[in-house]
Amino acid sequence: MKDQRVFIANFGQANYEWPVCLKDSTVATMNDPVSQKFWEAGDREGFIENCMANTRTARGERPTKPVASRWFNLMTIIAETSGDIWIHRAEDRVWWTTSKPDPARIIAKPDPAGGPGSQVHVCHKPCEPWSNKSRSGVPLIWAALHPKARDFLSTEGTLQQLQPDNAAYALALIDGSDLSPWHERANWKDKQQRSDHSSVRQFDSRQRAIVRMAMTAEQTANSANGQSVETTTKVKEFRFRRPDLESYLASLLSDQESLCAISGLPLQFDGDHDDPEMLPSLDRIDSDGHYEKGNLQVVCRFINRWKGADDDAQFRRLIGVLRWE
Repeated sequence: MKDQRVFIANFGQANYEWPVCLKDSTVATMNDPVSQKFWEAGDREGFIENCMANTRTARGERPTKPVASRWFNLMTIIAETSGDIWIHRAEDRVWWTTSKPDPARIIAKPDPAGGPGSQVHVCHKPCEPWSNKSRSGVPLIWAALHPKARDFLSTEGTLQQLQPDNAAYALALIDGSDLSPWHERANWKDKQQRSDHSSVRQFDSRQRAIVRMAMTAEQTANSANGQSVETTTKVKEFRFRRPDLESYLASLLSDQESLCAISGLPLQFDGDHDDPEMLPSLDRIDSDGHYEKGNLQVVCRFINRWKGADDDAQFRRLIGVLRWE
């Protein structure tokens, strides 16, 4: 029997579909009408090209190819989920449910996040009634969660599948089981202590990662000036002001839902990480290109090292082969 998957999810821009999901006992995601046609036809490349040309991210920017590719997967995940745990944060409460095998229904409706006359196709997948209590009857209150758990039990994006250890914690939380095996870990204790003695906002570790990546990119570009020593260094132009790059990186991380653009693994952030290889690293999609909009993606540190100067599409193909071997 396969392990039970656990997803963290939002439902539409600004969670506008959440009241419907709560009332009807569903999980949901949505596409614009044109994208929906490509999805129903199973045309991934057409879907991606259409999104890159005609849609915008929540931050008003054209999606990169990795982001558009992830969008294609979202409705498939929702439509096919069965027996999975879904978790949603709504203000000060944590809600959870289990998806059913019943078929999904897709409805067209006005898009609350779009302009006048805009439409959206919403995929609703039946699930058990949502609950904001554990199976033992304990209310699931956001502020009462361990600060380390709050790092992974919410997402800025549409949905995110938890990795095994975090999923095991979420299942224990829902069951009302003993959480001390996690809370007694050194890094969890350290996180709790720092949270108890600091008024610094939780996303400081994320901001530190953004500043580090921006500084590294600028330094790399400045050193790659074409001077010949034993070899010629590729020219990598830095086509940002530093503050603009930091803002752009924040948008990329949001669009990627804090996942590695190539492996899909959850990124960890500076000073709040368990594994330095999972720290975010800025990668140029075209290694011969420059540090500029449309040519950047955020990946795990080890993925960037493995990729090196390889072709992005070829490297993704090989990662895909490795994933299925």
